Amino acid sequence: MRLPSAISYEPSAESSIFIMFDVILYQPEIPPNTGNIIRLCANTGARLHLVKPLGFSLEDKQLMRAGLDYHEFATLTIYDGWTECAKRFKDRRLFAFSRRGAQRYDLVEYAQDDAFLFGPESRGLPAEVLEAVAEQQRIRLPMTPDSRSLNLSNTVAVVVYEAWRQVGF
Repeated sequence: MRLPSAISYEPSAESSIFIMFDVILYQPEIPPNTGNIIRLCANTGARLHLVKPLGFSLEDKQLMRAGLDYHEFATLTIYDGWTECAKRFKDRRLFAFSRRGAQRYDLVEYAQDDAFLFGPESRGLPAEVLEAVAEQQRIRLPMTPDSRSLNLSNTVAVVVYEAWRQVGF
């Protein structure tokens, strides 16, 4: 199934998705990671937001393969840039995830309607985006000292499931 070329896509009326969280991928680069996150969002009821430029086409075979047939069940919005996306979330609680985060992910009290921002796989969030988020909302997942980064789709899954667990699945 091909993703629509429209800027925003909502799941079919037949699906009974209860939206709790928003996942924002800032300039994602690797199609299978984004495909896995599409599947994760479809299965957890999270909305997915992609901020351009993307490192792939939305018709990429690897993206489609990783997302399987879940695209029709996911809510997906695409933004031309961070400024446009940031406006959408200006009145929401936004958490930015980075290895430079001040707070551990499991020590945060998440709530319904929280938004989670993740950076590109090769470089993470740029300093100006990360610094625009309140320090206590800059979050990290623990890693061994010599580790550079975790896989993006794994990181998103850990965060979404921890937040969902806290609000009661």
